[in-house]
Amino acid sequence: MPPADIAQLRAALLGWYDAHARTLPWRSPPGATMRTDPYRVWLSEVMLQQTTVPHATPYFERFTARWPTVSDLAAAEDSDLMAAWAGLGYYARARNLLACARAVARDHGGVFPDTEAALLALPGVGAYTAAAVAAIAFDRPANVVDGNVERVVARLFAVETPVPAARPELKRLAGTLVADSRPGDWAQALMDLGSGICRPKSPQCLMCPIAAFCAGRASGAPERYPVKTPKAARPHRQGVAWVLRDGQGRIALVRRPDKGLLGGMVGLPTSDWTEAAPDAAPPVAADRPALMWKEVGAVDHVFTHFSLTLTVRVAEGQGDFLWTPEAEARAALPTVFRKALERALAMTTR
Repeated sequence: MPPADIAQLRAALLGWYDAHARTLPWRSPPGATMRTDPYRVWLSEVMLQQTTVPHATPYFERFTARWPTVSDLAAAEDSDLMAAWAGLGYYARARNLLACARAVARDHGGVFPDTEAALLALPGVGAYTAAAVAAIAFDRPANVVDGNVERVVARLFAVETPVPAARPELKRLAGTLVADSRPGDWAQALMDLGSGICRPKSPQCLMCPIAAFCAGRASGAPERYPVKTPKAARPHRQGVAWVLRDGQGRIALVRRPDKGLLGGMVGLPTSDWTEAAPDAAPPVAADRPALMWKEVGAVDHVFTHFSLTLTVRVAEGQGDFLWTPEAEARAALPTVFRKALERALAMTTR
C-alpha cells in the first residue's frame, strides 16, 4: 500500500476511534496524555488472551480491587490467585501471571519496564503481550497483532494464504501500518474495529471507516478472509469424577499437580482422562454399603484441544482430602469440576 494511502487510512481509523472507542476499565480515553497504569494493561491483556471483554471485565475489577498494584499481586498466595482465576481458563497463565508480578516487584522495584524488549524478558510475557503493553501503556510504536487485528489485516490486503501459515505475513503487513504517532491509540483502534465492525461472520462494511482501502471488500466477499485451514476433529476423552461428602456438608477436594492441565488448581478426585471409558477405582471406599458410590449422570466440557465427558459418582466417607464447605468448593473449583459438583448436588438433594 502506498505511503499516501497508509497516511489516509490511519487518519480515517484514528478519527473513527476518537469518536467510537469503547470505554473499558483498563483503557485511557483516546488522545489521553496520561497513559493507563502498565499493571492494568498487562493484567487485562493476559486475561483477554483466551476470553472475551464481557467475561474478563468482572474478573479484572475483582483482581484490581483485591490487588491494586503489581506489588500487591506479587505478594498474593498461590492458592488465592489460582482460586480467583477459576473460570478464565489456561491455568498456566495464572502461574505465569504470578511469576511475572514477582519478577517486576523483585527485579524492577514494582515498576514495569517501558520497552518492548525489556517487557519480553519478563517471565510469561510473550511477543503479543510485550507489544501491547509497550504501545498501550507507554505509547511506544509496537506492532500489536491479536486475532481481531489479524482478521482486519487479512481483509484489508485480501491475504490468500490460509491461517495459521499466514500469520507471519499478516504480522508483517500490520507492521507497515504502525507509525510513531499515537501508537497506543492505533493498536486499540484496530482491536475495536475488529471487535465491533470487522466481525468474523458479518463484517459491517458500510460502517467501516477504512472500507475504501479494503481489498477484501473490493473482492465482494470480505467474510472469506482470513482464509482458514480446515480444522481437525477435536479428540474426545472420558473420565470419572468422584464427589465425596463427609456428612457435615463438606466436599473432598484435592490439589492437582503443578504441571499439566489445570495445574496447581483444586479439583475433585478423578480418574485419568482417556479415549476409552476408564475402569478406575474410587479414591476411598464408601463408609457403609448403603452409602456405596452411586452414579448420578455425566457432564460435558470442552477444552481447547479436546472435549471431555465426566461420569459423576457420589458417596459419603472419610479420607485425607482438602475438606471444603460446599459454597467454598463451588467458588474455588474450575468450571469442569464445578459442573460435576453441581450435577452431584442436584441429583442427591431431590
